[in-house]
Amino acid sequence: MIKTSISKETILRTGIFFALLTVAIGAFGAHGLSDLLTENGRLETFKTAVLYQLFHSIALITCGILFEKYDSKKIKISYILFTLGIIVFSGSLYILSISNIGIFGAITPIGGVLFLVGWFYLFLSIKPSHSTI
Repeated sequence: MIKTSISKETILRTGIFFALLTVAIGAFGAHGLSDLLTENGRLETFKTAVLYQLFHSIALITCGILFEKYDSKKIKISYILFTLGIIVFSGSLYILSISNIGIFGAITPIGGVLFLVGWFYLFLSIKPSHSTI
C-alpha cells in the first residue's frame, strides 16, 4: 500500500494552488494566447484543459476537506491520481494548443483515466456510517 506523508494540509494547498494556476492560465490564454490559439484552431482545446483543471482543483480541495472523516488512504490515492491527471490531461492539452503537435492529443486520454480512477477511489473512501436508529 502507499505509505506517504501526505497530509490534509498538503492536499488542500495543492488544490488551492492548482485553482490559482487555473485562473492565471485561463487569463493568459484569453489575453496573451488568443491569436495563437485561434490560428492553431485550438481555442476550444485550451478551454477544455482549463475547465478540467478547475474541476479537479475543486476535487482536490474536496479530498482535503474529507480527509479526516473518511478513509484517508483512499483519499491519498485520489489526491495522487487527480494531481497526475491535471498534469497529464490538462498539461497535454495546453502543449497541444500552443504547439499544435498532434501527438500530445494521444497522451490526453491517460490523464482522463487517471481522473476516472481518482473519482473511483474517492467514492470508495466514503465509509458507511454505523448509526443505530
